[in-house]
Amino acid sequence: MAATPSPVDKSQAGIDARQYHIGVAPGEVSTVALLPGDPFRVPLVAEFLTDVREVAHNREHRTMTGSYKGRLITATSTGMGCPSTAIAVEELARVGVTSVIRVGSSAGLQAGIVPGDLLVSEGSYRMDGTTDAYLPRGFPSVPDAELTLALTRNAKRIAAAAGSHAYTGISTSSDAFYAETPELIRQLNGMGILNMEMEASAMYVVARLRGMRAGMVCAASSNLVDGASVYGDTKQALKDGWMRSIEAALDTAVDLAL
Repeated sequence: MAATPSPVDKSQAGIDARQYHIGVAPGEVSTVALLPGDPFRVPLVAEFLTDVREVAHNREHRTMTGSYKGRLITATSTGMGCPSTAIAVEELARVGVTSVIRVGSSAGLQAGIVPGDLLVSEGSYRMDGTTDAYLPRGFPSVPDAELTLALTRNAKRIAAAAGSHAYTGISTSSDAFYAETPELIRQLNGMGILNMEMEASAMYVVARLRGMRAGMVCAASSNLVDGASVYGDTKQALKDGWMRSIEAALDTAVDLAL
């Protein structure tokens, strides 16, 4: 009689090996990783680093490693949305990363936020489907407290020096960019949600389950309440915001010796 096949235990898949999706192996990365969404923004992180080398680029996941103020730093792109973000964080955990900081774009949901402002997340309202596969809906999606406080200090300092602003509050992670209706935007605004993006809730939940520290500082790409749109003339302001968010994340990594 043939033996009964054993289902694959994905919780153990790829431990201490080269990772299937991100293409990274143990020893090739730091203990801290900055996580932009777009693989073409990984080189923006690299502009701050010395002795930079590209470790891997597979699918939407591009990884570079270098040094910042004497500390080894990794940057890995997650791609868009919670599914690919969860995969990236899971696989980074398997190769030795213990802290992750998302640096990306996000739409403001409160009046007064302008493109290029910095937005530090104190927690994510879960509008995604990925985190439901991990935990019950009532489980909170929250960042590391100490990391978030350090991000806030650095974001406010850097923004003020540039004549810009930094805000903190609850963010939300959405799965469906083009399904975000005016009714939804009004509802989120009324709830006091600061900003909307597509990755943080999965990053927070997976990091929490894997014993990692996580935080997020984003640049405002638009304001869905005031009508400042990504389709308008905001590209330079957004890029300036990206660079400020990266600097805030890097200084936080150094301050906390992540």
